[in-house]
Amino acid sequence: MRRPIKKRPVVNPDIKFGSVEVERLINYVMLNGQKETARKIVYGAFEEIKNAKEGGGDPLEIFTTALRNAGPQMEVRSRRVGGANYQVPREVRPERRLALSLRWLINAARKQKGTPMYKSLAKELMLAAKEEGDAVKKKEDTHRMAEANRAFAHFAW
Repeated sequence: MRRPIKKRPVVNPDIKFGSVEVERLINYVMLNGQKETARKIVYGAFEEIKNAKEGGGDPLEIFTTALRNAGPQMEVRSRRVGGANYQVPREVRPERRLALSLRWLINAARKQKGTPMYKSLAKELMLAAKEEGDAVKKKEDTHRMAEANRAFAHFAW
């Protein structure tokens, strides 16, 4: 029997840009319930993007481009058939695509040690907008894995 669809709380748009995606980014950056600190990091990263000499511009536009470039179209899910586990390629739902791209962007920014979080987040967003960086590499690896396991697509449920 399938699990019931989870009712997720609706996220309100953020204060500065009026965007739900930006508020989701703030929520993903937040650690230990420190939302104001997370806001400062995200808005600082957007200021950094706006003031960047090369590759700068409208931070909201760069952010949406980065989300589009870092979000996977396909992924593999494990499926047990007759005693064997198969990696079955599946299409990614839009909500999950957004969640994965935000998660990968933030993890890539957190991996850069020695620089403030707002600077590394701005750098990662600008790299993802240019289809470079760790988050886009992660997406390409996911696509490569799905392509390699295309033979098992008929097991999709």
